[in-house]
Amino acid sequence: MAESGIKARVIDLYSIKPIDVDTLRRTCLETDGRIVVAEDHYAQGGIGSAVLEALASANTPKLHLALLAVRELPGSGEPKDLLNAAGISARHIAAAARDLVAE
Repeated sequence: MAESGIKARVIDLYSIKPIDVDTLRRTCLETDGRIVVAEDHYAQGGIGSAVLEALASANTPKLHLALLAVRELPGSGEPKDLLNAAGISARHIAAAARDLVAE
């Protein structure tokens, strides 16, 4: 990402309870509201929902969020192949970030 001139940061939300609202809000302000959420499970009720809830306030800038998550029942395979098949691998995350910056 840095080679493309895109400043990025990674936030490891290992737990959604309690979620680090201060870090999310600060990051949202620093990135003009551009956030990519990558979940290694289905989207419903996961990290994406928790991030949106944490940022749902009047002082949050316009949010541009890309939610990458498992959309279909996964098969068997090597972890890297499963991440690619689900659209949540590093290259998918980078592509989503580039798309957000291009908006």
